Amino acid sequence: MGEVVVFDQPRSVRIDNFRENELQLGQVRLQTLYSGISAGTQLTAYRGSNPMVGKVRDPETGLFVERSSGSSLYPVVGGWAYEEIGKVIEIGPGVEHAAIGDLIYGTWGHRSSHIVTEAFALDHKLPAGLDPIVGIFSQMGSIALNAVLDAHIHVGETVVVFGQGVPGQLAAQFARLNGARVIAVDLDDWRLERSKQFGAAATINSAKEDPAQAVKALTSGLGADAVIDLSGFTEGLHQAIRSVVYNGRVVAAGFYQGEGRGLYLGEEFHHNRVQVVCSQIGNVSIELTNRWNQLRLERTVYELAAAGRLDLEGLITHVVPFRDAAAAYDMLDMRTEPSMQVVLKFEE
Repeated sequence: MGEVVVFDQPRSVRIDNFRENELQLGQVRLQTLYSGISAGTQLTAYRGSNPMVGKVRDPETGLFVERSSGSSLYPVVGGWAYEEIGKVIEIGPGVEHAAIGDLIYGTWGHRSSHIVTEAFALDHKLPAGLDPIVGIFSQMGSIALNAVLDAHIHVGETVVVFGQGVPGQLAAQFARLNGARVIAVDLDDWRLERSKQFGAAATINSAKEDPAQAVKALTSGLGADAVIDLSGFTEGLHQAIRSVVYNGRVVAAGFYQGEGRGLYLGEEFHHNRVQVVCSQIGNVSIELTNRWNQLRLERTVYELAAAGRLDLEGLITHVVPFRDAAAAYDMLDMRTEPSMQVVLKFEE
């Protein structure tokens, strides 16, 4: 029997058992080593603020519609986790190249084991030399890299990143690798200190000063060449719009909850002719589909980490036993202590 995290209802976490299936032709079994907790999407399911609580997305039209009577998001099995790394512990019939002990990253939720095809395992093998724990960053790293690709950053430009949680910290690192001067914006001085450590040229606490005015002052009155918003708040998106140059681009990469409070589209958005582009990990920009996809995003994250150009380990602040998942979620939800990336560790 395996074990899995389950949300029975908002702010209710338990560990349940599940029956492990027999391996079929071409499959391997993974034992999970680490699973990361996203302080964005996963917390929306934990808190009950996700739009999926009251609505469902119609797969044919792409529209969100009200849930039918009696339908519920809960229980959420696996906690909607998407930051996992495991090792191959069992080989199924017909498997020729995957080997016991191979480290495989992917997305399968907070569960102790998972079955994948050999083809998946070979495509998602963690590069040699990396600490296994950084295998949790495949999705979060891809989200940040995808946002940077959508921002169309050029050498010598100034880029502002709103929101200095894990995806914002990663996006700032990627923007610097693209040759940009990075300004980091957040409400938390502790996070902004981390931003400085990761190479931000300047930081702005938007709780203490007008971020757009500060950005203008740092850019000779022009504004940033591009802005990436990973704050997850529409108020942050509005400030991102205010901070960009005339005719500039704002990449909206955060997962916004509820209505668009604090977003005034008749002001800078309209009069400064600002382009707002959605960045979402389900796909890459249409002009990049001939050469970029999810797998290339993931591999790029790990190639840069293996080369020492991208700091992943420095983002991890807490490693918590899997069985203490409820306490980890409570800590993130209530913000009882400063944290960045929280990781659940499974027993081997």
